[in-house]
Amino acid sequence: MAYDVAAVRAQFPILHPVAADDGTVRPLHYLDNGATAQVPRAVLDAMVAHETTARSNVHRSVHRLAEAATRAYEGARQDIARFIGSQPAQVIFTSGTTAAINLVAHCFGARLRPGDEVLVSVLEHHSNIVPWQMLRERSGIVMKALPATADGRIDLDRLDDLVTDRTRLIALTHAANVTGAVTDVARVVAAARAVGAEVLLDGAQMVPHGPLDVPALGVGFYCFSGHKMFGPNGIGVLWGREDLLADMPPFMGGGEMIAHVTLDRTSYAAPPMRFEAGTPPITPAIGLAAAARWLAGQDLAGAEAHLKQLTALAIDGLSEMEGISVIGPTGTQARMPVISFTMDPLHPHDVAQILDSHGVAVRGGHHCAQPYMDSRDIAGTVRASLALYNDRDDVDALLRGLHEVRALL
Repeated sequence: MAYDVAAVRAQFPILHPVAADDGTVRPLHYLDNGATAQVPRAVLDAMVAHETTARSNVHRSVHRLAEAATRAYEGARQDIARFIGSQPAQVIFTSGTTAAINLVAHCFGARLRPGDEVLVSVLEHHSNIVPWQMLRERSGIVMKALPATADGRIDLDRLDDLVTDRTRLIALTHAANVTGAVTDVARVVAAARAVGAEVLLDGAQMVPHGPLDVPALGVGFYCFSGHKMFGPNGIGVLWGREDLLADMPPFMGGGEMIAHVTLDRTSYAAPPMRFEAGTPPITPAIGLAAAARWLAGQDLAGAEAHLKQLTALAIDGLSEMEGISVIGPTGTQARMPVISFTMDPLHPHDVAQILDSHGVAVRGGHHCAQPYMDSRDIAGTVRASLALYNDRDDVDALLRGLHEVRALL
């Protein structure tokens, strides 16, 4: 049975714009999913239902609404745990991938000493670079970086050169947000285990494409955001292996993360509560769980094949245009549907702005990946990133719009 993209699109209200007062309807070809995906009706309904029937704080009161809110919040943790193949105690709610990585940098990083090494790559999002630089300033660790290959992949052939007996953590993207290249996790984990190091993966670009068995990856930490996987903003997840979480100090102090407090000392709760100080993002967590349930219920095999076809169509169309260079893999294997390109001599912002006038939403800039852009000696790229609701009309609109850009500029 063919993948029914029309049925998927029908579940996203924003993809069906209403007419303006003058009767015109501005088209929307949304190709900025690598930054933020849209939200299906099921997720919106789940959040509205909670806010209108069970809004309260969690874990503290015994009245009816508080107990309902606590069940919903902890139920969301269970849903996310099922989505990534883990146990609820390993799921820590954060405000997003950035907060999750910073949590690890502070809490796992508290165990590191001067001269200990953290290995990243030149392809990382700033959120997987800056926290380690800040840790280096605080603690005197050594930070190293794997280079990128010519086709925009992490150069894992350099692992043997850069991983040493002082390496304590390898922190890499699971799928690069500029090039879409998917990391060979097994190879990274093998290199880490050889020296007793841990692995952190930034899964922000990977998780929107379906459930994962995170423990089977063999990593110590996995991070992702809700807003990229059809959920709300302001919510994300840090998954951690239980022994690592149990050994880490808290990130922030406050309510909920304690076992007992006196004026002299405080004892801390067990994970995950140890890392969730204060009132948590209750409704966003419920929305994220709804997104996970919705995503798990889709035809993911069909969506993958559909997106590969669209990716190939886009790359082929871009490759035929004068002055356009695709930055990243030009095939569809081991890559996500994230397609970055330059259009010489035009600035990416100018290209993106003109495309927007044609109803095509893309990203233009360095995509929080300036070290990679510097390594390519470019200011930035135009990035078109696809999700399971995109169709051929969206890709065709992108290619038509680029011809208009060329004709105009």
